[in-house]
Amino acid sequence: MNVQDELFMKEAIKEAEKAQDLNEVPIGAVLVHEGKIISRAHNLRESEQNAIAHAELLAIDKACREMGSWRLEDTTLYVTLEPCPMCSGAIILSRVKRVVYGASDPKGGCAGTLMNLLEDERFNHQSEVEKGVLEKECGELLSNFFKKIRERKKLDKKKRQFDSITKIYSE
Repeated sequence: MNVQDELFMKEAIKEAEKAQDLNEVPIGAVLVHEGKIISRAHNLRESEQNAIAHAELLAIDKACREMGSWRLEDTTLYVTLEPCPMCSGAIILSRVKRVVYGASDPKGGCAGTLMNLLEDERFNHQSEVEKGVLEKECGELLSNFFKKIRERKKLDKKKRQFDSITKIYSE
């Protein structure tokens, strides 16, 4: 891990925080070419009600438009959570040279956890993978987000129970 990786991962975390502000799962991504951010994005699945509105895919789409090419050779993608199979496929197909991620994804990670699509030599392109950059910060964003959701669900359940009891006694 180097200082530049940490710097760009902090930018991906800023994107994840934007997603969190929208009540989206806090995942952020930035794509870097020649030391400069060429695109940034965050999860928008809930906002757009679109299964493919993942941070990585949105960042890749913006970068392709910015560079005027679908080939994103010599780029590095920084993402706060290990890419899923769909995003890993897009990374391979767009020829991203390097992927740096923060937190591992034990339920869907395809950059080394469940499988490693990005470095699989059976594909015509591979991406170098660096994992665990600012892992704690990235993981805490996700853990805190889901903890708040569970707490909110618990409160909603108690409120429904209270409302139903109140209704019975008011009749």
